[in-house]
Order: sequence, then C-alpha cells, then structure tokens
Amino acid sequence: MTDHDSVYDGLLGSDTSHWAFGQGRETSPSEDPLAGVDSTLPEGVDGAELAAYCLMLGDDALVLSHRISEWCSRAPDLEDDIALANIALDLLGQARLLLARAAAADPGIAPSLPAGSPVPPEDALAFFREAGEFRNARIMELPNGDFAHVVVRVLLASSARLAIMERLAASRDHVLAAVAAKGVKELTYHRDYAGRWFLTLAQGTDESRRRLLAALDLVWPLYAEMFAAHPVEVSLGEAGVGVDPTTVADEVDVVLEQVFAMSGVERPERQPLAGVRGRLGRHGLHTEAMSLLLAQMQVVARAHPEGRW
Repeated sequence: MTDHDSVYDGLLGSDTSHWAFGQGRETSPSEDPLAGVDSTLPEGVDGAELAAYCLMLGDDALVLSHRISEWCSRAPDLEDDIALANIALDLLGQARLLLARAAAADPGIAPSLPAGSPVPPEDALAFFREAGEFRNARIMELPNGDFAHVVVRVLLASSARLAIMERLAASRDHVLAAVAAKGVKELTYHRDYAGRWFLTLAQGTDESRRRLLAALDLVWPLYAEMFAAHPVEVSLGEAGVGVDPTTVADEVDVVLEQVFAMSGVERPERQPLAGVRGRLGRHGLHTEAMSLLLAQMQVVARAHPEGRW
C-alpha cells in the first residue's frame, strides 16, 4: 500500500505526505487548524450532534496517539521507533482537526478556562476534560503491553478507522471530508505496517507467536465495541455527514480474516467486553486505565492553564 520500502524513505525532502497534516511543521500551533476549509454547518445538521460525532473520532485518535507515543525510545529497533512515532503523529494531527471541528460546530462544548487563557478550543478539549467526558472506544485506552500488543491494537484500530474514513471522505461536512481524505492515506500505512508485523510475529519464532496470540487474546474483547453504533453515529450516517460503524463491520472482518489466514492464526472466540447498562466508551464509560492516562497526558496543561507553548 505504500511506495516506501523503509519507514526512512521520504523522511527527507519536500514530500510531507506521511506527516500528520503538516502539524508542527507547516502550521504554527497558534494558527487556526481549520483555516482555509469551509466550516459552515451542512444544511439540516445540528451543531451539537456534529460536535459529539467529532469528539468520538477525535478522542479515538487522541487517546491512541498518546498510547503509541509511549513507545518512543522503547521499540525493538530505531526503524520501528520512527514508524510508531509517525503513526502517533498522524493520529495526533487527525485529533487536532477533529477536536477543532467539534468546538467550531458547538462552541459551548469546550471547557471553560481562566479569562485571558491563550489555550485554543481543541487543546481545551484535549487537556481539560475528565475521563467521563471522553468518547473514545475503550480499545484505545488499554495500557501498553509488549510489542506484539501494539501491533495487534494498531491493526484492529486502523482497519476499523480506515474503513470509516474511506466513506467519510464523501461527507457533506467539508471539514470531515478533508480530514478523511488525508486520513485514508495515513491509515492505510498504519494498517499495512501492523499487518506486516502481525505476519512476521505469527510466522517467526515460537516465542514471537506466543506473544502475538496472547496480545490478540487480550485486545480482542474490545474489538467489537468499535462497531457498536451510538445514536449520533446512526443519525449523522443517515444524514450523509457521518458513518454508521455497523455498515463497515463486515468489510473490516474480511480484511482481518485475510491477515489471520496468511498468518496461520485462528480468529479469537472471546466474548466482547460488556458495558454497564448499555453504556460503552462512546457514552463516557471507561476503564481505570483512562483516568491514569489522562493524569499523565494533562498534568502540564492543567498546572499552567494560562501558559503559552
């Protein structure tokens, strides 16, 4: 899926297509990330509903980006360290745009900060919400395990997100369409990277295969949650703005079955992790790991809410 034989290819020169929307490279963090994109609400779409949908997609990207970034300097070799850092940056770029879109669609959604705070709305949403206000699927927040664990999680998450982004590129919302058009290229690489490592670990040594199967067994119960449609996803899917995840579940299953078959791995039979009275990550229900993750991710911003970075 990629023209690069190595993750080093394309790191130098003028080609920035592998980076996250040029964030931190072509655009100053202080600039409006939605500048130049038509951010008017599509006809007949409620701003609060669109904002809620953008939080779901944005929180998925933000939380998984943080988890993958924890691998910096800890990957098996330098090439994979760079690859995982790139994946985390891609997701962070998607998160920034989606959270900015959420705040533009419903300005009241951003947390209140001290008067005069220079923190932009997307950062306020990232760093000043409590765990119960996040709308990410719980698979994104699982604590990191070994390298096999990150391979399995990236494979499952990127396969699902790619299928959604492919359809979202035709969204009636110009911002979501733009995010998706770029995101498809990034997520294709993410899925390809994880898929290749899944095959390598499955057909490598007895130990690498054991670790892969253990990671798959641990992560799999949270796979189905990514396709459990929230009413907002259903509503905006019908409106031609969002994507109902149930419509891509079979397509993603086909992709994963191909990876499993090539790797000689059987599809896990573990039951999905239950929610509480029908509430899952999209409703603000999270594992204990989420609060610990946010404590680390948000500590500096919360200590200096009027800081400039």
